[in-house]
Amino acid sequence: YWLLIPVFSLLLLSHWFRALRWRQLMQPMGYNPSRLNTFFAVMIGYFVNLGAPRLGEVVKCTILARYEKVPAQKLVGTIVAERAFDVICLMLVFGLTFVFQFDIVSSLVHTYIYPLFQNKNGQPAFHKVIILVAIVIIFFVGLKIIFSRFGHINLVQKFKEILTGVWHGLISVRALKNKPMFFVYTIAIWFLYLLSTWCGFYAIEETSRLTLADALTVLAMGSVGMILSPGGIGAYALLVMETVALYNIPKEPYGQALGWLLWFGQFLSFIAFGVISFILLPRVNRVNKKTDETTPGYSA
Repeated sequence: YWLLIPVFSLLLLSHWFRALRWRQLMQPMGYNPSRLNTFFAVMIGYFVNLGAPRLGEVVKCTILARYEKVPAQKLVGTIVAERAFDVICLMLVFGLTFVFQFDIVSSLVHTYIYPLFQNKNGQPAFHKVIILVAIVIIFFVGLKIIFSRFGHINLVQKFKEILTGVWHGLISVRALKNKPMFFVYTIAIWFLYLLSTWCGFYAIEETSRLTLADALTVLAMGSVGMILSPGGIGAYALLVMETVALYNIPKEPYGQALGWLLWFGQFLSFIAFGVISFILLPRVNRVNKKTDETTPGYSA
């Protein structure tokens, strides 16, 4: 149980770097929120996501809009930019896993990925890909028609404002003053995820022989599990169990136990840090406001 200390510490540090990276994306738009408020918003967002997936992204934007006066619609763009970089990082993690764990990745792809693009007879189902592409094209064409013909309607105008804010957030990456630091934050976030996964192996004697390279595979598949289900519940543990089974570790009880332990560590960190952030956010800002009001030259 003492392993919760290093795992929590690594996860907390990764969340801090994520807050700093998000804050950096706001700076080109002329906003410079405090580090603490940004961190609190990130942790509260994670906490809300546990009960209402994706709502946490909206909540953390509204928190900064309230305490830092940053327009929420522009923050949506920075979140989209963050997610885009996370997807790229996940692809890089899979690339590194493919290099260092080729046999393992091949087995996982044949088991879980190929069936999604095959029919009942095991043949490639090209019609599924065509349907997906057609849906995307119809969506964007329909969006363009709505904007051109119904642009005078208030609801459509509001939606256009949101999209404009998203665009401003996305292009803010090009205007970053310190681009190298942005990539340092990104690498640090994922490296800390990797270390926390590796630390978790030592909670069970049967998985303690797994290496850092093995943790890379578990991180990649676990990340997919976090995407597939709300908060990763069920899917994360299942994919971790199936992954470590390829290292000759029995699925039950050890693989299953490892999957739930790694997931529970993240779940518990979101609850603990989220609740603490809920408590500290208004208190810290009340103290800061009183300090500003007592500062000579302060003007309401």
